[in-house]
Amino acid sequence: MSVKVIGAGFGRTGTATLKLALEHLGFNKCYHSESLGDHPEHASMWIALLQGKQPDWTYLFKGYQAATGLPTVFFYRELMKAYPEAKIILTLRDPERWYESASQTILNLPSRPQFALMRLISLFNNDLKKVLPILTVARKVGIETFFNNDLSKDHVIATFKQHNEEVRQTVPAEHLLEYEVRQGWQPLCEFLKLPVPNEPFPKTNTLEQFQRRLASK
Repeated sequence: MSVKVIGAGFGRTGTATLKLALEHLGFNKCYHSESLGDHPEHASMWIALLQGKQPDWTYLFKGYQAATGLPTVFFYRELMKAYPEAKIILTLRDPERWYESASQTILNLPSRPQFALMRLISLFNNDLKKVLPILTVARKVGIETFFNNDLSKDHVIATFKQHNEEVRQTVPAEHLLEYEVRQGWQPLCEFLKLPVPNEPFPKTNTLEQFQRRLASK
């Protein structure tokens, strides 16, 4: 088993929805941020990639056929080298709307460690072991490295746009799908050469759902 689909889009562009869609299409399972909670030992491997230390990909992705969201987005180039036949999906969203959502969720959580930890613990049913590896990777890889500890709106949006453009320039056109999850099954299935399911396209982890999960704790 190997990774066949790699998500290169940043969080809050529909990566959780894409995860469900890919799993529905038969790519079982899809690695996402919650996979870090299931495998806390993976956190150090992802962080070590910042120093160029390659992990044992077979071990890391045992049982997975796809990967998207955190922490995949930060290491799509390394994953492309490890899995050269994989298809790359760049999930997109209007930058202003993306920032509005991200600033209230993924960019807010790691910015204030104690408050962030309390909120994440509540999201994962008070399971501290699941929370710490997610928060550690989000802070070290995402906030400190990707955004260079600068969460100002202008910088964050500029970095978001720059990342998307770098993906376009890096990935061969025949291996890349630029995709908004609101487009549904059709472009995704055409790209992956799979039939369109009869079931409705999934939708999950919206801003409203995210905030309701916090409010309910």
